[in-house]
Amino acid sequence: MRIAFISPFPPLKGGIARFSSLLEAALRKRGYDLFPLPFRALYPGFMANGLTSSLPDGARLLLYNPFSWIGAVRQLKSQHPDIVLLAYWSGLLAPLCFVLRRLTGIRMVVLLHNLSSHESFFFEPFMQRLLAASAEGFLSLSSAVSEQVHAAFPAVPLCTLFHPVYEPEGSLPSLVDARHELHLDSSSPVLLFFGYVRHYKGLDIMLRAMPAILLREPSLRLVVAGHFYEDVSFYRQLVDQLGLGGNVDLYPGYVSAERSALYFTAADAVVLPYRSGTQSGVVQLAYGHGLPVIVTPVGALPEMVRSGQTGWVAGDASPEGFAEAVGEFLDSRERLASMRPAIEAFRREYSWEAFADAAGKFLETIVIGRE
Repeated sequence: MRIAFISPFPPLKGGIARFSSLLEAALRKRGYDLFPLPFRALYPGFMANGLTSSLPDGARLLLYNPFSWIGAVRQLKSQHPDIVLLAYWSGLLAPLCFVLRRLTGIRMVVLLHNLSSHESFFFEPFMQRLLAASAEGFLSLSSAVSEQVHAAFPAVPLCTLFHPVYEPEGSLPSLVDARHELHLDSSSPVLLFFGYVRHYKGLDIMLRAMPAILLREPSLRLVVAGHFYEDVSFYRQLVDQLGLGGNVDLYPGYVSAERSALYFTAADAVVLPYRSGTQSGVVQLAYGHGLPVIVTPVGALPEMVRSGQTGWVAGDASPEGFAEAVGEFLDSRERLASMRPAIEAFRREYSWEAFADAAGKFLETIVIGRE
């Protein structure tokens, strides 16, 4: 089976590019013929918000430029794939899906990172209708997204999978070296908030939970590492207002793989105080580094946590609810090492090989259905 895979790929930055690169490798390993069609850029330069990178080799597809879509049509027709697999995370991709499906005649399966955009817009229902008119099938990464898909498009074939675990890239520093580099005490509990900082990810919820947490454990440190989509000064001011200056370290900016290893090695657990969302690759990064997670009960986050074994789920997405969940972590800190077997079992179950096997079989059923 020859698969055209349309997605961001490295060197473009972000979780979806990394996801697609690893999935491409896993599908190739399973024996499929992959034809990647990468994006040259997703947004104009003035909208890139500081996230610039070198360009993918041979990439000509621009999400924001419909004229480039015609070139993608030509590429697809010349490559003769059996099926198109397209990564989808925003309604802005729906017109591209529609154009490619209509002008190539090649069946398309949409890999849904999200069905609805994190920041919704008023014409999203129209975009979802375009998407429904373009896809012969959907692959979702969580039951939460699948429920949305089933409600919106009950007649379209759907395969519910999972977000595979991200294994560490390269060698890891020792705990002592990582904490020394970050000026962290060797014995204090350290929590990590990692990744893009956007409103829906709830960093402010975590910060507002900190005073109650520090009453229980005054030495606790929160490390925040990632690119801020919002003004970082808002969070600096909040840290000052709450008197957290000695307990919160902000590292704004895109995080390289080498720097990422430093943060995860230094941490005891990873926090995801999301106020909304579906799944998150940060959970899989944490598990890949053998760390438990503390999450809010939104989207598919609870699906990815085995309570008390691989992490903790807060009662709600409030500072009070999250502080209580962090309290459970603090109560369990002495037995964190005993949680490693459960996290390792999760890593094996949610592997890229298992994902590629299930995804490939679903794509084959769509291709066979055409014949």
